[in-house]
Amino acid sequence: MGAAVMTVVDAHHHVWDLSVRDQDWITGPELSPLRRDFTIDDLDPEARAAGVGRTVLVQTVTVPEETPEFLALAEAHELIAGVVGWTDLTRPDVAGELARLRELPGGRYLKGIRHQVQGEPDPEWLLRPDVQRGLAAVADAGLVYDLVVLPHQLPACARAAAALPGLTFVLDHLGKPPVAAGTLEPWASDLRALAALPNTVAKLSGLVTEADVASWTVADLRPYAEVALEALGPDRLMYGSDWPVCTLGVAYGGTLDLTRELTSPPEHEQILTTTATRVYGL
Repeated sequence: MGAAVMTVVDAHHHVWDLSVRDQDWITGPELSPLRRDFTIDDLDPEARAAGVGRTVLVQTVTVPEETPEFLALAEAHELIAGVVGWTDLTRPDVAGELARLRELPGGRYLKGIRHQVQGEPDPEWLLRPDVQRGLAAVADAGLVYDLVVLPHQLPACARAAAALPGLTFVLDHLGKPPVAAGTLEPWASDLRALAALPNTVAKLSGLVTEADVASWTVADLRPYAEVALEALGPDRLMYGSDWPVCTLGVAYGGTLDLTRELTSPPEHEQILTTTATRVYGL
């Protein structure tokens, strides 16, 4: 299939309406351009202009109301092919709550669950017995689990993935490597340890905002993409724009150009379409 007819899947973007709910993580002058509404109607023309035909909408805040809203959005908008939502993994009735979400309008679009692990003070939060029980319920429901973590939390991710071989773990933003600092270790070794487990995949996403957003170059990002490609291969990597957060450093279409530049043409179909379609069951 040639690039001209390939339907690109954007496996990671957000939307928010500040009149519905604050995004309390948008603080400080660096993030001030994000302190406005970003809707699916804003994204749709940009996505289509870039050749993106399907997307995965990912949770932003840890409140139970957001996921039903996202499922309804997916039901109403052709562009959204899947939703990664949120539920409290520590609640005793996680299985029942996942089943309830699937009965809602758009419930068939629920493909995965995510929690803001990067904000948890315990670096081994994923290994807590109550969290492990919740993750097992996610696996039993046939869903995947998105990991949004910082580099020091990667070892716990590997232990969690080893403990739950039936659950696919999707690492968002390659685990937020220290691009601005220009260092690879210990992030690279920890990523390789996670990638050694067969039930792990990752998103080539979010690298620009881990760099210096005002002055990044492709050369700054390339070492991190190369580690990921070597560790996971194109069949376990997927493209994500991280829109609208990406707009701090690059326009929507630029995220796709960047992904193509960081990878080779034989890898593009896997990374831009096939991996996300398979992993999320789009």
